Amino acid sequence: MKKQKLIVAKIGGTIIEDQIALDSFLKDFSKVEGAKILVHGGGKSATHLASKLNIKTEMIDGRRITSAEDLDIVVMTYAGLLNKAIVSGLQKNNCNALGLTGADANVILAEKRAPKFIDYGFVGDVIKVNNKVINSFLELGITPVFCAVTHDGEGQLFNTNADTIASEIASAMSNYFDVSLFYCFELKGVLGDIKDKESVIEHINLEKYSKLRDTQAIADGMLPKLQNCFDALQKNVSKVHIANAEFLRDNTIKHTTLSL
Repeated sequence: MKKQKLIVAKIGGTIIEDQIALDSFLKDFSKVEGAKILVHGGGKSATHLASKLNIKTEMIDGRRITSAEDLDIVVMTYAGLLNKAIVSGLQKNNCNALGLTGADANVILAEKRAPKFIDYGFVGDVIKVNNKVINSFLELGITPVFCAVTHDGEGQLFNTNADTIASEIASAMSNYFDVSLFYCFELKGVLGDIKDKESVIEHINLEKYSKLRDTQAIADGMLPKLQNCFDALQKNVSKVHIANAEFLRDNTIKHTTLSL
């Protein structure tokens, strides 16, 4: 029996910070037919709020060190302000959305990242995604909207990378659906030359990814995103794309497609 299609889309801080860009994305996302799930980050917004409250944000190699105090900021920003703004924006466009953290309905269980060289604080790594519960929402015609907050089942919340959450959800839902994963950000795709916005690498497989990584031909910040892409493909996600928001309106525009 042929599986129904599902799109899992992830949006990041640049789009979230720009109200016009966010409104446009939510309008286009709402028009996508069939089952869909949205995952969002919000690190820039959390940092901005922390600054207002005179709370120092510590970053190492672009990754947030989440202290107990900073975790409060993250949860308030991701699960509160941003998540509900996105949900209300989808409702405005007649998309019946439901905002969720990993703790809600126990959908995403995580564990605290073990400190090796760096102690990232209250940062969680995903252990399990409850795909049955998510599927039940989709069967009701509800679009889940996940923020980057998970839990350990013992009352502890975690800050968790939104790209990873999108990859893990897409992988888990492949049991039920033919899943496409879409990472949406401000650029048109993975660039061969960071100074040239048109230098999109249109196809990247594992072999090409290894060469790009080994030769340092792509920016460091893109490496974990690409690793999440290949993790999803190796766990039966059908298609993975990295593109800007226009991809939702026209999937023939220049973008990056990943394959094994």
